[in-house]
Amino acid sequence: MGANFAYRFNSIATKYAIQIMKKNGFRRIVNIASAHAYVASPFKSAYVAAKHGILGLTKTVALEVAENNITVNAICPGYVNTPLVRNQITDTAKARHISEESALRDVILKSQATKKFVEADKIANLVIFLCDEKASSITGSGLLIDGGWTAQ
Repeated sequence: MGANFAYRFNSIATKYAIQIMKKNGFRRIVNIASAHAYVASPFKSAYVAAKHGILGLTKTVALEVAENNITVNAICPGYVNTPLVRNQITDTAKARHISEESALRDVILKSQATKKFVEADKIANLVIFLCDEKASSITGSGLLIDGGWTAQ
């Protein structure tokens, strides 16, 4: 799925979801962006632009629907062990003539202070929290779960 398609899908889905939320009372939108909503990486201009767009969409919609008690947030994870990232490891190793282990350690996870992938269940737990009433005052936020990447 292309980055532009993902942004357009989120925009359209959000528009229609808000109409339903106003009627039915469920009042949480959680977008998945990326640490790339905050920082750039070389050769990823389309991806980084799309992730910046998701964060901007999140903030704008949060302001537009706040009086309806709808919260809108974005989770911005660092690298997660997904098929996309596994392909990136392979491609990076080939392009740099290094092992996949070196590509993972010295390129992909280099920026994450923890030097390990963000685990998908940690992201899921954050989604669950954001959907809880305890998070009703958190809106318009990009929540980083990036292994310390953007702390640098």
